[in-house]
Amino acid sequence: MAEENTGLLRPIRSFVLRTRRKTPSQERAYAELWPKYGLSIADGMLDYRQLFGRESDVVFEVGFGMGDSLVAMALASPEQDFIGIEVHTPGVGRILNLIEENRLSNLRVYAEDAVQVLEQCVADASLAKVQIFFPDPWHKKKHNKRRIVQTGFVQLLHSRLKPAGIIHLATDWENYAEQMMEVMSAAEGFVNMAGAKAFSPKPDFRPVTKFERRGQKLGHGVWDLLFRKVG
Repeated sequence: MAEENTGLLRPIRSFVLRTRRKTPSQERAYAELWPKYGLSIADGMLDYRQLFGRESDVVFEVGFGMGDSLVAMALASPEQDFIGIEVHTPGVGRILNLIEENRLSNLRVYAEDAVQVLEQCVADASLAKVQIFFPDPWHKKKHNKRRIVQTGFVQLLHSRLKPAGIIHLATDWENYAEQMMEVMSAAEGFVNMAGAKAFSPKPDFRPVTKFERRGQKLGHGVWDLLFRKVG
C-alpha cells in the first residue's frame, strides 16, 4: 500500500510490513527477474516510451497483493501498459514469476511506497487510470486514519491523471466503501461515472480475485467506485 502524506512531521503509513517469508521460487524471482521487470525510485522519473517501447495508456495499480488480477488485466489488454506497486515481498516475488511465465512486455513493478513513487517518479497528467482494489480496510475506528483513500492522496492522484483519467476503487468493507464515496464525492475535479453517490456495477475488466471470492463466501458485499477526472 502507500504512505498517506498528511503534512505531519511523521507521515501516517497505510501499510504494515509483515514478516511472511518468500518461497524459494519467489527468492529466485527476486534474484533473476527483478533486473528485468523491477523498478526503483532511484531510477527517477518514468519515461513510458523508453520503459515499454511505445506510446500507450498507462494503468497504475496501488497494492496488487499476490498479482493475479493485475497479471490477468495485463494479459487481457495488451494494448495498454501497467505499473504495479506492492510492498509485501512474497507478492512481488510471485508477480515477477507470473510476468515471466506469461511473457508479459506490458507490466512492470515497484516494491516501494506508493506516495513516494507517485511524487518522485510519475509525471503530472501522465496516467490513464489508477486502480486500488481491496486495500487494507483498517477496520478499527482508531485506525481509520491509516486508510489510503484520503483527501490528500486523492489530490495527488488527480495531479498525475490525464484529462478524463479514471480512479477505480474496490472494497469488500461497507464502512470503507462509504468513506471512499464520501472522499471521492467531495474531491475537486472528479465526477462519479455511475451518478452522484452511486456505486458502479462490477466492470467486466476487473477480475475476481481469490481474496474477493473468499470474502463473498463469508457473505461480504463488494463495492466498486469509478470516478473520472474533469478538471
